[in-house]
Amino acid sequence: MKDVLTYKAFVGSVHFNAEDSVFYGKIEGIDDLVTFEGKTVDEIVEAFHEAVEDYITLCKETGKRLFIQQQAPGLAGLIRVTV
Repeated sequence: MKDVLTYKAFVGSVHFNAEDSVFYGKIEGIDDLVTFEGKTVDEIVEAFHEAVEDYITLCKETGKRLFIQQQAPGLAGLIRVTV
């Protein structure tokens, strides 16, 4: 089972709340809290893409450097990527 989304080097965790019938998640591997949600798979994917685009725009506008922590393929640790 895959419970993550990827877009432009960002990874988003995805969970489902059965009580509210909603998917929700957050962008992983960044120093900020950016969340997203949707009622369908298409909605959660679109919301994740919008959250990433908004985060990139915000970082550009404020001059914040993007640091994304990613799992290196075949390795146990995380690497930090500057975008």
